[in-house]
Amino acid sequence: MAAVKSVVKISDVARAAGVSPMTVSRVMNHVPGVKAATREAVMEAVERLGYTPNAAARSLARAGAGRLGILYSNPSASYLSEFLIGALEGVHRAGAQLLIEKCEPDAASERAAITRLVAGGVVGVVLPPPHGESWAALGELQAHGLRAVAVAAGRFKSDALGVRIDDMAAAADMTRYLLELGHRRIGFIKGASNQTASAERLIGFETELAMAEPTAECLVEAGEFTYRSGFEAAERLLSARRPPTAIFASNDDMAAAAIAVAHRRGLDVPGQLTVVGFDDTPLATAVWPSLTTIRQPIAEMAETAIRLLTETPPGRERDEDLPQEHLMAHSLVIRESSGPPRSLAEA
Repeated sequence: MAAVKSVVKISDVARAAGVSPMTVSRVMNHVPGVKAATREAVMEAVERLGYTPNAAARSLARAGAGRLGILYSNPSASYLSEFLIGALEGVHRAGAQLLIEKCEPDAASERAAITRLVAGGVVGVVLPPPHGESWAALGELQAHGLRAVAVAAGRFKSDALGVRIDDMAAAADMTRYLLELGHRRIGFIKGASNQTASAERLIGFETELAMAEPTAECLVEAGEFTYRSGFEAAERLLSARRPPTAIFASNDDMAAAAIAVAHRRGLDVPGQLTVVGFDDTPLATAVWPSLTTIRQPIAEMAETAIRLLTETPPGRERDEDLPQEHLMAHSLVIRESSGPPRSLAEA
């Protein structure tokens, strides 16, 4: 049986030439600013190894279109629907095609999914949470010479461009709103532990609570951004000897679960319990009562990520004149699930 010839990656060329994969990309795409000696070393390695640049990537560089990929494992269907709306709008505007690979948030699954995307001819990949914080995913993309945009990856710094909101400030805004309503015993349901944004939302909550109302009580329970984890966390919070008068969940799925637990216990929302969320996905207006939440512009963030992939010339992701982080605005959306605690409402 004939041996299968291994595919030469851009990282192989970089290793042989003693430069970074980004430098190889710059040379192959004729980006100015590379020293003549470096360019010569790269081209010698290209010829010796028989490296062939991704034809689709060359097409994207010339025409601003091509195939783009999304790596996805977020457990929230409502988040996914919003994200895909924005991504599809983005590829439509760019005249590109979109390939979606579902994988588990572990290194082996991510690498396998990226291999499939590469086989499909993608030239860039959008990484929704938690993949934008995965060294395995980012390293594999860099090895193939593919650019990446990490969405909602907190303050994580990497070789990818980033699109996010200020999660800490957003959580502080919601906490301040709850305090202004008069709540002084507030439950908080954390997000998945493998995402920086989860920690930042908790920090924003706890910091604002300590600064604005030092005597206020906070009850923190673990969650995983899933409905089930929110349901279990809300059960624990409401089973406390002195349960909270408000629950702030780190996403809408967990907030919707908290409302379900309240209904199950015969509690009026918001008369006896205020429940608020984060994201403003379609689920926020599908539950009863409709959910007060932080609006994270998920669709716009996905569309921005696609635009960055199609507008950023290959090899220029780390140029100083290109912003590495695109911070988008959040907002507080007040609906029916929030109100003052009963003692104040009856006063």
